[in-house]
Amino acid sequence: MEGYLVLEDGTSFSGELDGNENCTGETVFFTGMTGYQEVLTDPSYTGQIIVFTYPLIGNYGINENDFESKKPHIKAAVVYEACEHFSHHEAVYSLKEYLNKWNIPLLSHVDTRAVVKKIRTKGTMSAAVTTSKTEAELSLQLGNVAEQASAQEITTEGDGNRHIALIDFGYKKSIASALVKRGCKVTVIPYQQMEAVYQIKPDGIVLSNGPGDPKAIKLYMDQIKNIISRFPTLGICLGHQLIALAFGGNTYKLPFGHRGANHPVIDRKTNQVFMTSQNHSYVVDENSINDQELSIRFHHVNDTSVEGLSHKKLPVMSVQFHPEAHPGPAESEWIFDDYLKNVTPARREIAHA
Repeated sequence: MEGYLVLEDGTSFSGELDGNENCTGETVFFTGMTGYQEVLTDPSYTGQIIVFTYPLIGNYGINENDFESKKPHIKAAVVYEACEHFSHHEAVYSLKEYLNKWNIPLLSHVDTRAVVKKIRTKGTMSAAVTTSKTEAELSLQLGNVAEQASAQEITTEGDGNRHIALIDFGYKKSIASALVKRGCKVTVIPYQQMEAVYQIKPDGIVLSNGPGDPKAIKLYMDQIKNIISRFPTLGICLGHQLIALAFGGNTYKLPFGHRGANHPVIDRKTNQVFMTSQNHSYVVDENSINDQELSIRFHHVNDTSVEGLSHKKLPVMSVQFHPEAHPGPAESEWIFDDYLKNVTPARREIAHA
């Protein structure tokens, strides 16, 4: 049937709507040529309508191995062409079949170039995917979206000799997998239950990625600071922003965010540039960083935004990008190795004292 993407400024884009569910959400775009399965199931996309810029999405189907969580978290997908006849031997669903299974609208045959040009000019906007060309009310109150994305119970995987507590704000499976691969036991703790770290006594902490405004989690900021001040800590994406806030920094929203698998980042320590996978709307305000406590380790090459921090006294580091690289290049996986150098028996004794 005919459907529309209607932006909050009244602009509408026509297409073919598959699925009877109308929805509203925050419209953002993803620039990667591959990785759509990971994007669909990444909890950081909770509440968002994803516009894929690559013109053909779905050509290698959906398999059983590349999910980042148990279900898709997007509100709707908008593409130029959705491929129904996938060609990969591991695929078990087409893109359309998978979204239909979860009652998520797919709007295809849309001029996605025009949509992205609009967002890049006007910024991220609320929108509706609907059968009506006009939508009366598109005002969204997003609130604390991480509540929708985080798990409800504590789980453990791996049996390595280093125990990492992964504080879950909407974590990606591949973060836990990257740690398990490096010989870690990983206990995933919903952020509402983060005080459990004092009972399980891990060797280190990872603050996960997650959706929405980091300031929506300000109720937990004192707990976060207390925990990361006692344990070797790595913050990823939202976790990076929370570390900055915990040490008195500030964050703000970018006009249209960073979402793709080819974002260049420079390491100020080595002056090397590497490509990263990113998915975020908010960034740390560089002018708010207390240089007595934190130093800026990484910058985005394109817009110079802060991409990573390190604490000058504590074993605390953070990155805005995704070192687990799903989807995306694996050039930054070494971040996990650098972090795990801090997770030593000596550090363990300090944390548990």
